[in-house]
Amino acid sequence: MSLPPIEQQITFLYTADLPETARFYEEVMGFPLVRDQGTCRIYQVSTDGYLGICQRDGAVIDADRRTLILTLVTPDVDGWYAALRARGVVFEEPPQVNPRYRIYHCFLRDPNGYQIEIQRFLED
Repeated sequence: MSLPPIEQQITFLYTADLPETARFYEEVMGFPLVRDQGTCRIYQVSTDGYLGICQRDGAVIDADRRTLILTLVTPDVDGWYAALRARGVVFEEPPQVNPRYRIYHCFLRDPNGYQIEIQRFLED
Protein backbone atom coordinates (compact mmCIF):
# COMPACT_ATOMS: atom_id res chain seq x y z
CA MET A 1 0.00 0.00 0.00
CA SER A 2 1.40 3.39 -0.96
CA LEU A 3 1.39 6.35 1.37
CA PRO A 4 -0.99 9.28 0.84
CA PRO A 5 0.65 12.34 -0.75
CA ILE A 6 2.09 15.21 1.26
CA GLU A 7 1.15 18.46 -0.44
CA GLN A 8 2.90 21.05 1.71
CA GLN A 9 5.53 21.36 4.42
CA ILE A 10 5.66 23.77 7.38
CA THR A 11 8.59 24.30 9.75
CA PHE A 12 7.58 25.96 13.04
CA LEU A 13 9.88 28.13 15.18
CA TYR A 14 9.11 29.71 18.55
CA THR A 15 9.61 33.34 19.49
CA ALA A 16 9.13 35.44 22.60
CA ASP A 17 8.56 38.54 20.41
CA LEU A 18 6.07 37.77 17.63
CA PRO A 19 5.75 41.36 16.33
CA GLU A 20 9.52 41.79 15.87
CA THR A 21 9.93 38.35 14.32
CA ALA A 22 6.92 38.92 12.04
CA ARG A 23 8.45 42.23 10.91
CA PHE A 24 11.71 40.46 10.06
CA TYR A 25 10.10 37.69 7.98
CA GLU A 26 7.54 40.00 6.32
CA GLU A 27 9.55 43.17 5.70
CA VAL A 28 13.19 42.04 5.61
CA MET A 29 12.82 38.55 4.11
CA GLY A 30 9.72 39.50 2.10
CA PHE A 31 7.78 36.30 2.80
CA PRO A 32 4.02 36.61 2.23
CA LEU A 33 1.82 35.95 5.24
CA VAL A 34 -0.65 33.21 4.28
CA ARG A 35 -2.30 32.52 7.63
CA ASP A 36 -2.54 34.59 10.80
CA GLN A 37 -3.67 32.41 13.70
CA GLY A 38 -3.18 35.08 16.33
CA THR A 39 -0.24 33.64 18.24
CA CYS A 40 1.13 31.85 15.15
CA ARG A 41 1.80 33.26 11.70
CA ILE A 42 2.51 31.13 8.64
CA TYR A 43 4.60 32.44 5.75
CA GLN A 44 5.05 31.01 2.28
CA VAL A 45 8.73 30.61 1.41
CA SER A 46 8.34 28.58 -1.80
CA THR A 47 5.57 26.99 -3.84
CA ASP A 48 4.81 24.33 -1.23
CA GLY A 49 7.15 25.23 1.66
CA TYR A 50 6.07 27.30 4.64
CA LEU A 51 7.51 28.76 7.82
CA GLY A 52 5.42 29.10 10.96
CA ILE A 53 6.38 31.50 13.75
CA CYS A 54 4.61 31.01 17.09
CA GLN A 55 4.56 33.22 20.21
CA ARG A 56 5.53 31.32 23.35
CA ASP A 57 5.28 33.67 26.33
CA GLY A 58 7.32 32.46 29.26
CA ALA A 59 8.91 29.70 27.23
CA VAL A 60 12.63 29.43 27.55
CA ILE A 61 13.96 29.75 24.03
CA ASP A 62 17.60 29.30 24.83
CA ALA A 63 18.20 25.85 23.38
CA ASP A 64 21.28 25.48 21.23
CA ARG A 65 20.05 27.24 18.08
CA ARG A 66 23.06 25.90 16.21
CA THR A 67 21.21 22.60 15.91
CA LEU A 68 18.52 24.12 13.69
CA ILE A 69 19.17 25.73 10.32
CA LEU A 70 16.43 27.13 8.10
CA THR A 71 17.90 26.59 4.62
CA LEU A 72 16.48 28.52 1.68
CA VAL A 73 17.55 27.17 -1.71
CA THR A 74 17.81 29.70 -4.54
CA PRO A 75 19.69 30.04 -7.82
CA ASP A 76 20.73 33.61 -6.79
CA VAL A 77 22.59 33.54 -3.47
CA ASP A 78 24.44 36.75 -4.33
CA GLY A 79 21.17 38.53 -5.13
CA TRP A 80 19.70 37.58 -1.75
CA TYR A 81 22.92 38.60 -0.01
CA ALA A 82 22.91 42.04 -1.65
CA ALA A 83 19.18 42.62 -1.08
CA LEU A 84 19.29 41.66 2.60
CA ARG A 85 22.48 43.66 3.28
CA ALA A 86 20.71 46.68 1.76
CA ARG A 87 17.95 46.09 4.36
CA GLY A 88 20.48 46.15 7.19
CA VAL A 89 20.97 42.43 7.71
CA VAL A 90 24.34 41.47 9.16
CA PHE A 91 25.66 38.18 7.79
CA GLU A 92 27.87 35.78 9.70
CA GLU A 93 29.96 35.36 6.58
CA PRO A 94 29.67 36.38 2.92
CA PRO A 95 28.65 33.88 0.24
CA GLN A 96 31.27 31.22 -0.36
CA VAL A 97 31.76 27.78 -1.84
CA ASN A 98 31.64 24.80 0.49
CA PRO A 99 33.48 22.10 -1.48
CA ARG A 100 32.61 19.32 0.96
CA TYR A 101 28.88 19.64 0.26
CA ARG A 102 29.22 21.19 -3.21
CA ILE A 103 27.15 24.24 -2.34
CA TYR A 104 27.49 28.02 -2.52
CA HIS A 105 26.02 29.63 0.61
CA CYS A 106 25.94 32.28 3.31
CA PHE A 107 24.50 32.55 6.84
CA LEU A 108 22.50 35.09 8.83
CA ARG A 109 20.36 34.98 11.97
CA ASP A 110 16.79 36.02 12.60
CA PRO A 111 15.84 38.20 15.61
CA ASN A 112 15.58 35.06 17.79
CA GLY A 113 19.06 33.80 16.93
CA TYR A 114 17.90 31.06 14.57
CA GLN A 115 20.40 30.47 11.79
CA ILE A 116 19.27 30.97 8.20
CA GLU A 117 21.33 29.58 5.36
CA ILE A 118 20.83 30.80 1.80
CA GLN A 119 22.31 28.32 -0.65
CA ARG A 120 22.42 26.85 -4.10
CA PHE A 121 23.65 23.44 -5.10
CA LEU A 122 26.72 23.36 -7.34
CA GLU A 123 26.23 21.19 -10.38
CA ASP A 124 28.90 18.92 -11.89
